[in-house]
Amino acid sequence: MSLLEKHLVNQQMAVERWFREQWQLTPPLIYGSVDLRNAGFKLAPVDTNLFPAGFNNLDPTMMSVYVQSAQAAISELCPNLSQLLIIPESHTRNIYYFESLAMLKEILIGVGLEVCIGFLGATKSEQPVLPSGRTLRLDPLIRQGDRVGVEGFYPDCVLLNNDLSLGIPEILQNISQEIIPPLQLGWVTRLKSAHFGHYEQVVALFSQIVGLDPWLLMPYFDQCPEVDFMKREGQECLVHRAQGLLRLVKKKYKEYGIKENPFLVVKADQGTYGMAVLMIKEPQELVKLNRKQRTHMSTRKGGRVVTRAIIQEGVFSFETIGPENSVAEPVLYLMGRYVLGGFYRVHKNRGPDENLNTPGMDFEPLPFTKPCFPFYSYSVVARLAMLAAAREFAAFQGENR
Repeated sequence: MSLLEKHLVNQQMAVERWFREQWQLTPPLIYGSVDLRNAGFKLAPVDTNLFPAGFNNLDPTMMSVYVQSAQAAISELCPNLSQLLIIPESHTRNIYYFESLAMLKEILIGVGLEVCIGFLGATKSEQPVLPSGRTLRLDPLIRQGDRVGVEGFYPDCVLLNNDLSLGIPEILQNISQEIIPPLQLGWVTRLKSAHFGHYEQVVALFSQIVGLDPWLLMPYFDQCPEVDFMKREGQECLVHRAQGLLRLVKKKYKEYGIKENPFLVVKADQGTYGMAVLMIKEPQELVKLNRKQRTHMSTRKGGRVVTRAIIQEGVFSFETIGPENSVAEPVLYLMGRYVLGGFYRVHKNRGPDENLNTPGMDFEPLPFTKPCFPFYSYSVVARLAMLAAAREFAAFQGENR
């Protein structure tokens, strides 16, 4: 157990009291997942997904735990909920994504909800064959008046599992049902830089309570609002901001006596799936990007052009797993203010300063049934990230009043 992890465990009473107070001020969103990186000397989120896939990578033997956590979250956030329509991603036929939907549906049915799945753009129902043996029925999404549903099923609440990277579909515009998470949090409007701005504020408050340097729980970051990697537009901004960021990180490394060479991560300010992500050691690398690298950085999910970039302090992942000591990073799943569980994203061909969310990655459930010393610290940082996401939505609401 690292000194950081021990400190958080020793401060558990103050930590949990603070979270209770914060959730009363800013109610949590229905669900999300948080990618963490554990460098030992620091533990920080590097991505917060508000329309999570990957439920199939949770340990199926812990289903009762997932159901209890989901039950508590739904009782607090949607106490009168009895029926729920899930609207999933429609761009993919990936069988593992369907497995994730099936796992999510199983959790929600365990809570006592009647659940159907409405598939955008489908013309007929289908039941894909899943390797797990779970059953999944996908029905065409239909709109009647100001409500959406599937044939004979138009509930009061819609659960989005579609991150809206391609925009808000017309069928979902101006409907009367409650949509969770809200449409405003899709990637059509959401920015990673805005999320990490809220996260920075959350950690500043939290660190005062537990007596920690905020940097130990967050990545420094900056952003460039106008870039075009193919045309090399915004290059000067990227290099300049990267230089300033690297100076800050090197100063912290010197302060804490950290011998590793720091690195930075440049990514699209919108989007998921590990697309448009680049690790660099020196800012001048951004000037020397070859055509393949620029092509990789120029588009995000759905073929959308990258026009904004976030530059983030790279966080090492010094956790390893398995006989090959493969580099691993924890991913935690939450419903409301409760941690459901998580898994390790593992990549045997990547190093501690590389992106693990690439082809060749594998997944290992977090060992809930065995002593897992970092898990409490993981849960703390994941909840900080979800609190920042809740503040994102509160900011959207404030802007639109």
